[in-house]
Amino acid sequence: MSRQPPPWLDPLLTRLGSARTEDFTRLVTPEQGGRESAVLVLLGEAPGVGPDVLVLQRAATLRNHAGQPAFPGGAADPEDADASATALREANEEVGLDPASVTVLAELPKLWIPVSDFVVTPVLAWWHAPHPVHPREPAEVAHVARVPVAELVDPENRMRVRHPSGWVGPAFSVRGMLVWGFTAGVLSALLEMGGWARPWHRGRVLELPPTGASPAPSAGTDEVDETALR
Repeated sequence: MSRQPPPWLDPLLTRLGSARTEDFTRLVTPEQGGRESAVLVLLGEAPGVGPDVLVLQRAATLRNHAGQPAFPGGAADPEDADASATALREANEEVGLDPASVTVLAELPKLWIPVSDFVVTPVLAWWHAPHPVHPREPAEVAHVARVPVAELVDPENRMRVRHPSGWVGPAFSVRGMLVWGFTAGVLSALLEMGGWARPWHRGRVLELPPTGASPAPSAGTDEVDETALR
């Protein structure tokens, strides 16, 4: 495929030119502090399927975010030149993504996750040369999937979830995964910005089981129990 992003990405890229933190979350990102990190929002296109996004599912044995779907990514290393370098390095380490197969399009506003004190930069990229990917460290990553945008915007696959802490946010049920939290919030915002979202029943709320820890608030949070985030 061409390194040039396809026309279907134009509306999203145009909208991101004026994007602010407030478009993704009501939480104010602190000017100082927080652990710098980045995630890769990798958009591709498969023949007969259309646009898709790369999502991994974390191993069920992890201490943090066990079993939860997420974008590839993690904390910045001192040698990383910028957020894009962090996101590409982490994606290579987690699922074997070749950085040369990716064209970085934009770094989105920094988003703060209070419970972990991470300041996360989502990096939007075009997968101009897709190739097979797989979990490189099964102890950390259980599964990798290219999730079609058509499935994400299907009203039957959309819902909100409520955590026992009182937190409520968007979610997607796709490819045997329940995508919620930070990842679902970013996806929800991008689908709206790209003009791809379809109307869905916001009264459909799934209760999440207790996990013994407060969740990371999603971008695009609908409701937040502030006491759970301190």
